[in-house]
Amino acid sequence: MLVLLAGIFVVHIATVIMLFVSTIANVWMVGSSNFGTISTGLWLLCNKTCTQLSVSSRDEASLKAVQAFMILSIIFSVVALVLFIIQLFTLEKGKRFYMTGAVMLVCWMCILIAVSIYTARFTGKMVYSTNPHHGYCFILAWICFCFSFVIGILYLVLRKK
Repeated sequence: MLVLLAGIFVVHIATVIMLFVSTIANVWMVGSSNFGTISTGLWLLCNKTCTQLSVSSRDEASLKAVQAFMILSIIFSVVALVLFIIQLFTLEKGKRFYMTGAVMLVCWMCILIAVSIYTARFTGKMVYSTNPHHGYCFILAWICFCFSFVIGILYLVLRKK
């Protein structure tokens, strides 16, 4: 049981770190141009230097929603990690990890919403770019989606042990 809890804890910390990286770094979409590689993220457009990401007025609300849900997912993931540590040492068996699992599943839902909106609205749309494709931050966000779901379910299953 201790090894399982330690493994879940390590995966949870890895998920938090990957969420930070995928939200902060500007490599959600990557393409090439005459000037080199262009990458866009949730915040900046980077070529050789980074500038403010400019989006059309009809896509601005979608980008703000993606930014907000990714930040919320980080917050919920950190809160779930703190709850895990608190519940591990304070609650008796059978009552542990309800809140941790629920908060982690809310984090999972926030990641799902953010990445789905980004996929629907921004995939393949890069200004001044040819051959756009997804960058590592987009892939990390989907990996965090999977990890947070598995961790949330495991927390709910472990409540009985």
